[in-house]
Amino acid sequence: MQQTVYLSLGSNVGKREDSLHEAIARLGAAGHVDSVSSFYETEPVGFPAEAKDQPWFLNCTIKFFTALSPEQLMRTALQIEREMGRVRGEKRGPRNIDIDILLFREAVIDSPELTIPHPAMHERRFVLEPLAEIAPNENHPVLKKSVLELLKELPAGQVVKKI
Repeated sequence: MQQTVYLSLGSNVGKREDSLHEAIARLGAAGHVDSVSSFYETEPVGFPAEAKDQPWFLNCTIKFFTALSPEQLMRTALQIEREMGRVRGEKRGPRNIDIDILLFREAVIDSPELTIPHPAMHERRFVLEPLAEIAPNENHPVLKKSVLELLKELPAGQVVKKI
């Protein structure tokens, strides 16, 4: 059975736009990409002070249908990141590709390996703005608010520019 999933993709190293397009194409082998938001250039947030001077990100979100379980999809996303050359060194360091599961239908999962909904999505304009473009009325299963409501509640401060 196909499940509706929303993913966030980001890149701030190398040819960022090419990396996002490649990751989206690779995800197509694990399901069906239904829609892709615009690309947004975003400042790095949530990084240690010494990492603040890293390059800005290019981010997007996708609506995706898959028959995989959440755990299988997470393994697939990590495998795509590795195949594309991502090396997980410093925490929250620069990366050529990052794939996060935001929502997996109405699932709520909290395990050492996987947390769905993404635990910080409601705090991140670089996630909510592209997600609101393709799924403004999608509900957060824990917070019981729509993506658009969560976006409107964010304080000012995170720079997100539609490309």
